[in-house]
Amino acid sequence: MDRREFLTARRTKHKPGNEEGGSSRRFGITSGINTYTGPWTEQEVTHLLKRTMFGAKKADISYFKNLTMSQAVDELLTPTVPEPPPPVKEYATSTNATNPDTGIVQGTTWVNDINSDGTVQSQRRASYKKWWTGVLMKQDRSIREKLIMFWVDHFGNEASDVGNANWIYKQHSLIRQYALGNFKELVRNITKDVAMLRYLNGYLNQAAAPDENYARELLELFTLGKGPGSQYTESDVKEAAKVLTGWQINGTTYLSVFNSNRHSTANKTFSSFFNNTVITGRTGATAGDLELNDLLNMIFLQQEVAKFLVRKFYRWFVYYAIDASTEANVITPLAEIFRNNNYEIKPVLSALFKSEHFFDMLNRGCMIKTPADQVVGSMREMNVAFRPDTDWDTNYGLWNTFYTWMVNMGQNLHDPPNVSGMPAYYQEPSFHEIWINSDSLPKRNQFTDTMINTGYARNGFRVQFNCVTFAQTLTNPGNPNDLIDESLQLLFRNDLSLQSKSQIKTQILLTGQQWDYYWTNAWMAYVSSPTTANFNTVNTRLKSLYQYLFNLSEYQLA
Repeated sequence: MDRREFLTARRTKHKPGNEEGGSSRRFGITSGINTYTGPWTEQEVTHLLKRTMFGAKKADISYFKNLTMSQAVDELLTPTVPEPPPPVKEYATSTNATNPDTGIVQGTTWVNDINSDGTVQSQRRASYKKWWTGVLMKQDRSIREKLIMFWVDHFGNEASDVGNANWIYKQHSLIRQYALGNFKELVRNITKDVAMLRYLNGYLNQAAAPDENYARELLELFTLGKGPGSQYTESDVKEAAKVLTGWQINGTTYLSVFNSNRHSTANKTFSSFFNNTVITGRTGATAGDLELNDLLNMIFLQQEVAKFLVRKFYRWFVYYAIDASTEANVITPLAEIFRNNNYEIKPVLSALFKSEHFFDMLNRGCMIKTPADQVVGSMREMNVAFRPDTDWDTNYGLWNTFYTWMVNMGQNLHDPPNVSGMPAYYQEPSFHEIWINSDSLPKRNQFTDTMINTGYARNGFRVQFNCVTFAQTLTNPGNPNDLIDESLQLLFRNDLSLQSKSQIKTQILLTGQQWDYYWTNAWMAYVSSPTTANFNTVNTRLKSLYQYLFNLSEYQLA
């Protein structure tokens, strides 16, 4: 069932004039990109943050609520916190490596050290993924980290296939540099990126034997897509491959280089879709860059580039279904903004997040959380903290645990199953519903169960969900009704029925009793005298409460 249709039925059931209990409004959304002028409450702030960040912490909700909607979006799209320091060598120097990285001291970065040993690179790939998990956990108040994950998935490189962690980190840094910059420049640079050259065989592409891998994905997956408005031909792929001949990887410097001796100097003629453009064959050291510029200029003249990217933004940040109304009222005008701003990323995202469409009630609470949203989001919302950066051994060990949880739920950072990225972002008709299945759902519940009951410890430092501390951040935790209501407002995007909340209150917080003071008295006794006995009384009930809430299906929605 379309989740919007379900939410429509749920939210309109039994309204006046709707005697049959059906929907008084078609579930198709007709709103467009006009600026949202509705209420700006915790509900709207939480919706914005859960879509643009991993989770919505109470402190962040309070912060952004004091801004206007427009100011909040502007700040989310303008990161000011410095970029995170690079990953460090947190692993032991391998005795199995032919060329162990003995020159890199533990606790210092390996990203600039050239080492082609397979064992060392395997350790570094693991180090990179632990590091990235930690970056997600410690993200600033901006869209930066979620958008970097979008671009990493968009370009679909498999770290395990690339093999070299230095190259993977270099690509990550490139994406980080352009994540909120210019898309055309990002594509230009990613084309020559060493990880991309290795992954899609660009380094093998030469005039005598053109390799079409990157040219094909450049058109099909990175710029034009496969929609009805994308009419490039097989011949276009072959001609684009010739344009891209000559790029190689310098194994000594880990830099991409252009070898004019391997470049096709012939003219490249494209189809009528590209207005029969002819890219003049060049010679010399600048031929590669000049022809690449011509190729990208030709591709980016096609309106479908902007539409393809806007559809991907929409499916990532709003909803997976794009009907005719959404295509006309949202995708098309946003694509025009994208083109008119020379493919600058920030203006199109600004228009999307400030739009009445984004804040439409039927776009709230309808996205299934990714494993990263589940793991990182819950950790952040429950205010889990880690050790200072100087304690890299403790942090990396813990981050590896949470990275592994994401893998077990179906999301391996920088290692999608293929160049198309994670299936949940492109595979019709299921899209993000792929995240939930008979294997992944129990693991999601097991993760939150574990974080509530024991958490994880390393070097004597434990991270877990402290339910009492979380309750203390709420406005009126001594009132069981307020405690449940505010917890649901923070953690859920769809409210529970009054009957469900009453049942939860009675069975868990009141331990089967009828009167609210059974919880109020227990809470006040703990506040006035936080003895072990009083703590255990409230802690036991709160752990049961939050474990129950985290296991509800509603918690899987953002």
